[in-house]
Amino acid sequence: MSPFPRFIAAIGLLSTLLIATSLRGQHEHMQMTHHVADAKLSVANDAAAHALTVRLGPLNLPARAGMNVAQAPDLILTIPFDGWITAYHPRLTDDAGKTLPPRLLHHVAFYNTERTDLLCPGKPEHIFGAGGEMNDWPATPGVGYRVQKGDRIRVATMVHNESETSYPKVYLEVKMEYQPLVAGAEELKNVYPVWFDVKECGNSAYDLTPGHNVTTGQFTLAYAGKLLGVGGHMHDYGEQLRLADMTRNESIATLDAKLDPQGHIVSMPIVRFDNRNGWRLPKGEIIRVTATYNNPTGHTLPDGAMGIAVGYFLPSVESEMAALRHTSPAAPPHH
Repeated sequence: MSPFPRFIAAIGLLSTLLIATSLRGQHEHMQMTHHVADAKLSVANDAAAHALTVRLGPLNLPARAGMNVAQAPDLILTIPFDGWITAYHPRLTDDAGKTLPPRLLHHVAFYNTERTDLLCPGKPEHIFGAGGEMNDWPATPGVGYRVQKGDRIRVATMVHNESETSYPKVYLEVKMEYQPLVAGAEELKNVYPVWFDVKECGNSAYDLTPGHNVTTGQFTLAYAGKLLGVGGHMHDYGEQLRLADMTRNESIATLDAKLDPQGHIVSMPIVRFDNRNGWRLPKGEIIRVTATYNNPTGHTLPDGAMGIAVGYFLPSVESEMAALRHTSPAAPPHH
């Protein structure tokens, strides 16, 4: 894959659910109730290596439990530096640090509570996600996601276990590479994650009826800029994501899913545009995303589908983006 961030659960540039209360928004929790696990969030900052490692757990996943497991509550990561996040590397591990099968992760989503989402005003900015494909988001030279010390990042997860093996102590680990803001040093260009969701700004999960399913969503861009690339997130039996510019009647990208013989999602491709020119999008452009599934099971799969094309957006006028920050970063708690 290219050095462009691998997006989401299939993504790569490109992936939470009702636990005790209802969370709504892009790629949020599906509407079901779960017991709450006694999971904690630990953070290790290697300032010399410019790497921040977030570890969430433990979570108990009995064999054949499906989603009927205790889920972690939404937890808060407080950013300890000023600078740019440049890459994300997620994995699941056991208590000893051994890597576990990625399909145990249904999804994880990071939301910056200090900023408004570019496509869904009023919702926190969705900055990272991953699912069962557990794709990395490698660094893209010259750009990064700008954060300020004290920014509060909401970490929302869901795990499941359809296998015959029990996993008693599971941890989600996300290693985040970053470039600190240093006086006199060259600064990165700020990019903004954009999540073109077929359910638009509602709950991302929707029922997958038997046979052929085609679902579309549409957005009108409030800012001018360019896409540096796009990837996608789908669930099992997903076949294709399409992103199109309806204003110009042009196809932006077609992402054909890779499935195993059972129809389980394995990966999604990435379409990368030239960093200098990108895919230019004027303000007011209407963008449509379409997800195609084929469900062979003969019955409806409740909340069985998602369709999200994910990209990095580089604005034409960076100063306009200041409007997305709606609060000052919260000071880290004193211990």
